[in-house]
Order: sequence, then structure tokens, then C-alpha cells
Amino acid sequence: MSFLLYEQSGAVVTLTMNSVETRNALTGGNAPQEFVDACARIASDMSVRVVILTGAGTVFSSGGNLKHMQELFDASPAALRTWYREGIQRVATAVYNLEVPIIAAVNGPAIGAGCDLTCMCDIRIASESASFAESFVKVGLIPGDGGAWLLPRVVGMSKAAEMSFTGESISATEALACGLVSRVVPGERLMDDARALAGKIAANPGGALRLSKRLLREGQHMRLESLLEMSAGFQALAHKTPQHVEAINAFVAKRKPVFGD
Repeated sequence: MSFLLYEQSGAVVTLTMNSVETRNALTGGNAPQEFVDACARIASDMSVRVVILTGAGTVFSSGGNLKHMQELFDASPAALRTWYREGIQRVATAVYNLEVPIIAAVNGPAIGAGCDLTCMCDIRIASESASFAESFVKVGLIPGDGGAWLLPRVVGMSKAAEMSFTGESISATEALACGLVSRVVPGERLMDDARALAGKIAANPGGALRLSKRLLREGQHMRLESLLEMSAGFQALAHKTPQHVEAINAFVAKRKPVFGD
């Protein structure tokens, strides 16, 4: 059975982690390769303008499969290093670097690598039953999936340190207060709200969305002058797209624009 369900409706792709029996664990199975494949499929399909990522069942993702980790007790450090590089770390690079905007619709607990998976997305909305834990230290581990880079960029260094050093779970309300999520909604409304938000994003030109996301990503580590230069180049490309021409003409004519892929 596939770990990821891939469904497309118009310009919106919904990815659903579908391993209820493991609480949507990201390790111990084929999840990393399926994330890599799904992101490659989305990147190559210019009809896709936004992605929703959620989990089946009552848990968003339990992160690492602890039962599977028992099988790693006798593995050498070199083998374990390779296991991380070829496994969960490929999820981080595939999801974080995807140019299409991603909304994490967090339907329940997001634990360890599950919490970090939400940070790989651009927007996080949570159900009232969601919770978040950077819980690696609780099992004597560190965030091997890139969480030490991802989480501080979302919640700031102080809150990231508190979450990482205690390993304690925070509620959806606390996640809203620290900026980990942008809204909290009743569970029965989560996917409706996620689809409504996705619809607002998908109403815009796909090319401009992809370029905007790339600039936001690059802006996290570039100097302002370098980002301005990159922005000038991207803007020159954007000016020459039919979507830009259509948007301007529609505005002047006081009609709704119609964008192609």
C-alpha cells in the first residue's frame, strides 16, 4: 500500500500520509522515496499551483518509527549515517525545496520528524486537536532530519531551543502563539479551510507563485543586495509571461483574469 495518496483537483494537489497503523511514521518504510517521487511529479507539472499535505487518521505524523529503530541497535555509525542521508533527509530536501507552495493541514499530533515536516511546508494550519513536539531528546536522539535548521526559522531560536531541549509537546493554541501555525480551526473544518486557502493561492499565476516561493526561500540566507539582483532577474522573466499581460489587461478592462498554466 502506498504511504502517500496523491489526489489532484484542478490546480491543487492533496498529499495524504496514509499509514494509520504506524501513525504515519516517516521511517521504516517507503515514505522518503514516495515524498521524493511526489515532489518530482509536482515540480514537473505546471498545472499544479499549490499542495496540501495532511495525515490520515487522528495523527498527522509520529515521525520516526520507534519499533523500527530497535532494528538499528546493531548498525554501525557509518551505516546509520548513510541511513539518514538516504532516508529522512531526502524528505527534507524534496519538500523544502519544492517550488510549489505547500500548506500543512495538521490534523493531529506532529511528533519529532512529523513536527519538522510541517516546518518544511510554507503555511501551517492546525486543527484544535493538533499538537507539536520536537521530541528527539526524549529518546536520546537529535533532529537528524534537519529540524535544528528548520524549527528556529519558524519559531525563533529561543522557542526552538525550549522545544528541542525539553522535548515536550505544545498545543495548537501554543503553536499559534509562537508562530508555528498561522491559524487553528475546529477539526471538522480543517480540510475545508485548507482547500479554501489553497483556492485563493491557486487563483494566481503558477509561474509567479513558484518564483515568489523561490525568492522567499533564498531570502532566508542571502544578503539584501544579492536578493534584489535575483528579484530583478525574476521580475524581468515575469514581465514577459502571458499571465502578467492577462492580469494587467483584465485589471484595466475591469474583468476577472483567466490564467493558463
